Amino acid sequence: MGIPTMSESLGEAAEQAVAETIEDWQSSGKIKKLWNKDAFLWSGEDEGKWLGWLHSIDEPGRRDLVANLKAIAADVKSLGVKDVLVMGMGGSSMCPEVFKMTFGHLAGWPELHVLDSTVPAQVAAFRDAVDLKSTVGIVASKSGGTTEPNVFRQFFQNEIQYALGLEPAGSRMIAITDPGTKMQKVAEANGFRHIAYGDPTIGGRFSALSNFGLVPAAVMGLDVEDFLRRAGDMVKACGPTSAAAVNPGVRLGCILGTMAKSFHRDKVTLITSPMIGDLGAWLEQLIAESTGKTGKGLVPVDGEVVGEPSVYGDDRLFVYIRLDRAPSVEQDAKVVALEAAGQPVVRILMEDPMDLGAEFFRWEVATAVAGSILGINAFNQPDVEASKIKTRELSEEFAKTGVIPTEIPVSEGSGVKLFTDDKNADSLSRAALTPEPVDYLRAHLARFEIGDYFAMTAYVPMNEENHLLLGEIRHLVRDSRNVATTLGFGPRFLHSTGQLHKGGPNSGVFLQITSDDAVDLPIPGETFTFGQLKGFQAQGDFAVLVERDRRALRVHLGPDVADGLRKLKAMVEQAL
Repeated sequence: MGIPTMSESLGEAAEQAVAETIEDWQSSGKIKKLWNKDAFLWSGEDEGKWLGWLHSIDEPGRRDLVANLKAIAADVKSLGVKDVLVMGMGGSSMCPEVFKMTFGHLAGWPELHVLDSTVPAQVAAFRDAVDLKSTVGIVASKSGGTTEPNVFRQFFQNEIQYALGLEPAGSRMIAITDPGTKMQKVAEANGFRHIAYGDPTIGGRFSALSNFGLVPAAVMGLDVEDFLRRAGDMVKACGPTSAAAVNPGVRLGCILGTMAKSFHRDKVTLITSPMIGDLGAWLEQLIAESTGKTGKGLVPVDGEVVGEPSVYGDDRLFVYIRLDRAPSVEQDAKVVALEAAGQPVVRILMEDPMDLGAEFFRWEVATAVAGSILGINAFNQPDVEASKIKTRELSEEFAKTGVIPTEIPVSEGSGVKLFTDDKNADSLSRAALTPEPVDYLRAHLARFEIGDYFAMTAYVPMNEENHLLLGEIRHLVRDSRNVATTLGFGPRFLHSTGQLHKGGPNSGVFLQITSDDAVDLPIPGETFTFGQLKGFQAQGDFAVLVERDRRALRVHLGPDVADGLRKLKAMVEQAL
């Protein structure tokens, strides 16, 4: 049993260009520079401070890490609880979600749940899905100050306390945070059962092989020792003495960077076998937040159902991560068709889901390498902060006045309202045949240029029905306009593709979807509710998009979200 293998079929010109990039990495000693944390591989700023993930599972520290993880898992198991609820956002939630979606509920261990949405209906669904008397909460935030994990903690600690009665709720809580944060202080003050520390030299999206990914994995019953052993094999294969041509992470990074920089194939379309399907969501946030800045970036495309070759342009690079144990025959056939049509395809063959740790590390190295080739700082996220600032301004103003500003739709009808800024409104009104919403949508969906992509960002519950309807809409647009499409649920996407949307190339056409809330939930200790916070986040997101001159339109639905999405789908069909 070895590390997952990789092969590629890129076309003669691209393979030659990639070979030259690989040779440059070899002859210039760039692999050693990466492992020596040389910031000048990127922009020469503070990149060297963010490369702790290269050594996060080195021996002998790995033995201590495994021992601590096993101790926490055994302690949680000794409580006899039924559920463990992870409350995080971005890098603090995506890896635990991969574990949950891949391995499910392991016999004899508590069931893992992962919450990363402020949509009230979503929060309520998680509250109702767990037995609060038999739940351990894990609140995860590297900085300790991220809004979402903190309000989740406030809400669920209060709910657990009510369910337990006299037993302190802190005895059922675990914090994962960097040393010295506000969250550490809160955890200590509330008598949390455990505090697991992060490494300040590891950014959130690179934290999968640290406590942020591994504590949830351990408490759900995963064999973390075997998992890390397999990941360690990939670390060695990607090491400083491994030649670039056979170095799994460096080779993939050279492909990603070269295909985008030299061939304009910057839409990295991820195809993952069904059993490991959620790996695509983790890769999406790693790639988008790392590379989408200074007008550059790779656009990860996750969750598209593979189409016929005719629906794709020449801006794509396809990466097929195939699980040998449980492949999809349909995916196999469609990938063969893509290759036959001349589309570039990278194939990664995983034998076992326990090899996910190896893939985490391969892709972390590859993303760092691709960032170097693109000439950007792969480890900061300036535009995520811009959106947070807008959200905070809106919530602080509401705390002072108690008033949410009235917004005037640019078009209204058929059960939906459309909103945008003055510049977009002027462009759309001149192109629309009538002031009806369907004509505004028609005008908006006619704005694509060669190399553009369509981004739907939906601040609605992440349930099966909504996901299916939104998927149908994105595929209608892809097949009609031959553009790459992405789908993000708010606010979780703000911590991943949100960086790309605002800091990457101005090649996105955005459709933000919001809705009224049939039910809202108060947040203990705050002046605003979950529904109002979700609204502030959507407004802050949209405000930064239009500040960056993005083509953006917001569709607002009523409280029956599924019905609203069905109406929106019908309108999109008519508009196309």
